[in-house]
Amino acid sequence: MNYFIKEVDWPSYQAQISAVRQQVFIVEQQVPAALEWDGLDETAQHLLALTEDGKAIGCARVLSDASIGRMAVLADWRSQGVGQALLKSAIQLCRENGWLDIQLSAQTHAIAFYERAGFKVSSDEYMDAGIPHKAMKLRLDSRTS
Repeated sequence: MNYFIKEVDWPSYQAQISAVRQQVFIVEQQVPAALEWDGLDETAQHLLALTEDGKAIGCARVLSDASIGRMAVLADWRSQGVGQALLKSAIQLCRENGWLDIQLSAQTHAIAFYERAGFKVSSDEYMDAGIPHKAMKLRLDSRTS
């Protein structure tokens, strides 16, 4: 089945975004709910990966400090390009906002995924929600689209 990436607003799509993040972060990765729901969703820009029939299969958010986060793809949809499509859309959203210095906090197992998109590690390893992470940055070229 095919999927597409759509920019969505939190009030209208909160249930779908929350369901994906609940499954991936809280159930699978055992992130405490109090850490997952950090109060930043209301002001973030959100991307949702949806199947042709409207089922949410992945999500990501972009904050006003040009940070990409809360990228999650349901287990059945991993390794099918959904995460890559979400990341590409999130980078494009940053570019549209005029943000050329993008940052994210990558779980260490996902560093190679972000490196393939041009991100570079910019910190030592640290723990976030009990999971090892490293900060990563991407500097966009202002001349490319």
